[in-house]
Amino acid sequence: MKLPVIKSLGAFIENNDEDFIHETLEVLEHVSEVSSLNDQELNVIGELISNMYGALEVQKSIKDGVQQKEALNGFMQRVMGSIDN
Repeated sequence: MKLPVIKSLGAFIENNDEDFIHETLEVLEHVSEVSSLNDQELNVIGELISNMYGALEVQKSIKDGVQQKEALNGFMQRVMGSIDN
């Protein structure tokens, strides 16, 4: 996951609607099932999906009153914690 991408997607959600992200996720998840995709292509799609879900989580925290920086840091700490375990 890349924090700058998550921040950019967060700005997109603020300026537009998170439904665009949900619909894009549906498309990417569907495309990821194509059997002819190679590992590199699947990794790129997976990274995009991860960043989009991350952005949605961060935006949810922001809507709940958490400051953007704190929401981003908290999210990344949860991600790093799940990797360490």
